[in-house]
Amino acid sequence: MSLLVIGTLAYDTIETPYARRENVLGGSAVYFSVSASNFSAVRLVGVVGGDFEKKDLEMMSARGVDVRGVEKVADGKSFRWAGRYEADWNTRTTLETQLNVFEHFDPKVPKAFRDSRYVFLANAEPKVQLRALEQCTQPAFVVADTMNLWIEIRRDELLEVLRRVDGIVLNDEEARMLTGERSLIKAAAKVRELGPRYVILKKGEHGAFLVGEGVRYALPAYPVDQVLDPTGAGDCFAGGFMGYLAAADCVEPATMRRAMLYGTVTASFCVQGFGVEVLEHKRRAQLESRFNELLEFVTL
Repeated sequence: MSLLVIGTLAYDTIETPYARRENVLGGSAVYFSVSASNFSAVRLVGVVGGDFEKKDLEMMSARGVDVRGVEKVADGKSFRWAGRYEADWNTRTTLETQLNVFEHFDPKVPKAFRDSRYVFLANAEPKVQLRALEQCTQPAFVVADTMNLWIEIRRDELLEVLRRVDGIVLNDEEARMLTGERSLIKAAAKVRELGPRYVILKKGEHGAFLVGEGVRYALPAYPVDQVLDPTGAGDCFAGGFMGYLAAADCVEPATMRRAMLYGTVTASFCVQGFGVEVLEHKRRAQLESRFNELLEFVTL
């Protein structure tokens, strides 16, 4: 079933306790698309500058990502981000953010994409998410991502997004900031009162929760031997989750629980390399082994 994502395509500079890498392919829509393509064809909408390399679009196309919705501003520069992680991986410092062509991004969903049934609104200013959603004619299941900045400075627009989506992805800090609740279960309940039927709470190395209609599910993270770069792990989780749902064309509780596992194992590959360098070489069959291992962790 058709799966559409709207978000950023970027190049990052990443510093970790292990290495420093420049011009790493990233951006929320890139992480999501590469991850979701293990399960479903993906339609991608975003904007890049003249500096965006053709080979990176070709890599995504080869994985079944339709890049016709990627606008190219020939005389512009692509979104760029620089950040540093401390040894505990939970402390991240943003060193630089260059919005560049994304600063004035007005999403244009191609006519051929507008009938998409599954839609992911990756992290972006809420007005951009709303503009994209308005162009979708037959959405059956829409999930959005956000961040603390929009909760602080674009709360009214974000609340409008929440009224119009089926699900929202938040980390624990964002959930508490949005609701004022310390308990994550209470926070999830309050978020659902704002509109979305489902809330996914990300807790990084501690896993994720799914709370919604007929389902309450907690899942640990897949234990990896070494984390090299956690950038984009949340978007990879969302890609695995939404990609599986779109392929199954089902949002019943049992299917959503399985989708949570696939999101988790997809994210586990992401953190083992920089950017999407590990995931771009993975296929569905290679995810199944970790899926089965994780399934053993969570069942008797």
